[in-house]
Amino acid sequence: MLRMLILYTALAAGANAAQGGEIDLDAAKSGGLELSAGDQEQVSDTPFTDPDGNEHRLSDYAGQALLVNFWATWCAPCREEMPALNTLQKELGGDDFQVLTIASGRNPLPAIEKFFDESRIDSLPVLLDPRQKLAREFGVLAMPATILIDSEGKEVARLMGPAEWDSDAARQVVSQMKAP
Repeated sequence: MLRMLILYTALAAGANAAQGGEIDLDAAKSGGLELSAGDQEQVSDTPFTDPDGNEHRLSDYAGQALLVNFWATWCAPCREEMPALNTLQKELGGDDFQVLTIASGRNPLPAIEKFFDESRIDSLPVLLDPRQKLAREFGVLAMPATILIDSEGKEVARLMGPAEWDSDAARQVVSQMKAP
């Protein structure tokens, strides 16, 4: 009970202290999200694809805050956190925020579809980075890796490893990212 009180107090204080679009990393860490500060640089515009081979770029989502998650079908921690990412997208996804899950490396489409079906992943896109070009440009060395991008297309934070993306701390981070 005391831990929850401390968490909510830290989150509330962080929400008040943060400027629009700025993430309170200390409050996120208090809530269990081990975020590190992003480089505040414009993110790569390297293309990635959908299952039909259509090219997409992060700039296609201009004006939206993004949670970009690099994952793989063979990665157990990736598979464990995917339902939480799905919940976050269902709850907060819209015109101002999107969760983008990008399967990086060798991930056969039938394996992705089977996993999405079995895990009832119904709100996340199937996006592919088969040669890991985009992942490499973000410095992804292991998965899962999550990059948080503000509505101006700048990396504001990142998390290497799995997280509880449907937690109150994650919702607060998204709220901060969406702030004007």
